[in-house]
Amino acid sequence: MRDGFIKVAARTPEVRVADVDFNVESCVGSVAEAVEHDGAKIVVLPELCLTGYTCEDLFWQDALLDGAQQALFTFADQTSELDALLFVGVPWRVNGKLYNCAAALCRGEVLAMIPKTFVPNYNEFYELRHFAPAGDDALIDMGQEELVPFGANVLLRCASMPDLVVAAEICEDLWVPNPPSVSHALAGATVIVNLSASNALVGKAAYRRSLVLGQSARLACGYIYASAGWGESTTDVVFSGHDMIAEYGRMLAESAPFGPGSATTELDVATIMGERLRMSTFHAAVDGTAMDYYEVSFDLGREETKLTRHVDPHPFVPSDGAKRDAHCEDVFSIQAYGLAKRLEHTHSSCAVLGVSGGLDSTLALLVTVRAFDLLGLDRQGIVAVTMPGFGTTERTHGNATTLADALGVQLREVNIAAAVRQHFADIGHDEKVHDVTYENSQARERTQIIMDIANQEGGMVIGTGDLSELALGWATYNGDHMSMYGVNGGVPKTLVRHLVRYVADTCDNEAEADILYDVLDTPVSPELLPANEDGTIAQQTEDLVGPYELHDFFLYQVLRRGATPRKVYRLACYAFDGAYDDATILAWLKVFYRRFFAQQFKRSCLPDGPKVGSVAVSPRGDLRMPSDAASRLWLRELEEL
Repeated sequence: MRDGFIKVAARTPEVRVADVDFNVESCVGSVAEAVEHDGAKIVVLPELCLTGYTCEDLFWQDALLDGAQQALFTFADQTSELDALLFVGVPWRVNGKLYNCAAALCRGEVLAMIPKTFVPNYNEFYELRHFAPAGDDALIDMGQEELVPFGANVLLRCASMPDLVVAAEICEDLWVPNPPSVSHALAGATVIVNLSASNALVGKAAYRRSLVLGQSARLACGYIYASAGWGESTTDVVFSGHDMIAEYGRMLAESAPFGPGSATTELDVATIMGERLRMSTFHAAVDGTAMDYYEVSFDLGREETKLTRHVDPHPFVPSDGAKRDAHCEDVFSIQAYGLAKRLEHTHSSCAVLGVSGGLDSTLALLVTVRAFDLLGLDRQGIVAVTMPGFGTTERTHGNATTLADALGVQLREVNIAAAVRQHFADIGHDEKVHDVTYENSQARERTQIIMDIANQEGGMVIGTGDLSELALGWATYNGDHMSMYGVNGGVPKTLVRHLVRYVADTCDNEAEADILYDVLDTPVSPELLPANEDGTIAQQTEDLVGPYELHDFFLYQVLRRGATPRKVYRLACYAFDGAYDDATILAWLKVFYRRFFAQQFKRSCLPDGPKVGSVAVSPRGDLRMPSDAASRLWLRELEEL
């Protein structure tokens, strides 16, 4: 439960209709297996599973209802040693009415009885024949020391994990226009459980799945859905045991219809709370309904939750090929249409950018070409400037020039060596000293050249720097850091590579594709230090600042998920197990935090550029961070690991 994770499970036990003795034994076995074998701290069973959902008019028989009452007490007694919050479905009589209830239990104590709010009476459902809908809340005697709350508006808060607040709804409650879970979430519930008996129909599983995903996304919550299985009566309908666990619009675990009837994973309660903290409209919807809720405290042993859920090592890049291509097309379109609008607004028919033969400038050039095509502009209005310097290799220079020719854009070459040497002489810098002055002088000279060419041509300078470089501050201030419109500023380095590959795979120009593939095979480098004796690149970025796949992972977890340094480290070790050892991950994570804090001043004055994903660092958009913020707290947590 450290780092905000809680292991949860949905189970569909074997059920025999009206055989409460068999059912309670089956239910106890299911939750015991989930807790003792899988480590679940919350276990949800289906609607009316102690009797069976399909008992029909047998629900009017005292023999069944008395048996169900005793079954609940037996269930409580036989699960009293389990360290978990349990939900089981049971019919329950209160004040002469029968209710379809979710019983919440922990360590042998019934914490609450939560009745179904919306009782269906249409098509194959006729529950109103037997059950009353939830009405006035009450406290009822369950034979325990204290009275037990009975009502739909109940919150169960974990004393050892205060952000874990659980509420329940039952089957049809999810399908109505205004589900109870909306009020539950606004009142503070971070996890919603649903005890269901949703029957199987052609196409219904997909719709049911969309409801669970949509509700978890809309409410920024975890959603655990346990459904009745095929042990129910088949007089008129069949049940499939479709169990699901979702978190904020993402399906984490699912038992397919007619599958094993078991779903287990971990919910990230800390992330759920983080999403709500930053979502101002979530809190704006709160209307005082929390005052109408009865809050019950329960406690669970606090321990580290073993992770089994998938943690994507490349969160910016879909792993599925078709989804990745669609994702790349979306991003590419956002970049191109954003630039097209800016060109149209400024009446520009000329764009100027530096091309190095590297990934970033290649992507920027491809985006600019598409923007010109969208506006029907002549590609000769694109001025691609190659500016060889002290570290430029024949490979990158050749790729830059050949790509410009293949795309039909205007190519200019300006060798910066003489100008930079003159600058060294002017400021008294020794060219043999390959320090930051040596490197940045070249970057600023290149920026001056393309800015002046843009003035000369009445054009716009297109920035090439990407999101990952901006996060790390891997840019020369007022050098490649500056442009008139930065098309790559919202694109992380790991995605840049796939965007270029996507164009290479889909373009109908063989010469263009061949160059793009070679660009993809070229090491990432600013080429500001002299090449090796054999002419190969000497300065490789990832040797200096660390692997971009790690930094992109860190960036996503820090900015999108709001994770603590300890949690980022833990998730990275889990996601990159076998690829990097723990010490390497920790070392580069320290580099990330140091650079991220120290380089904010560069991000505070970024040029305009399109946001393309859920993580961005523009001071006008997602990241409003003081340039003087100290990193002490974050680095201290890493030092204490």
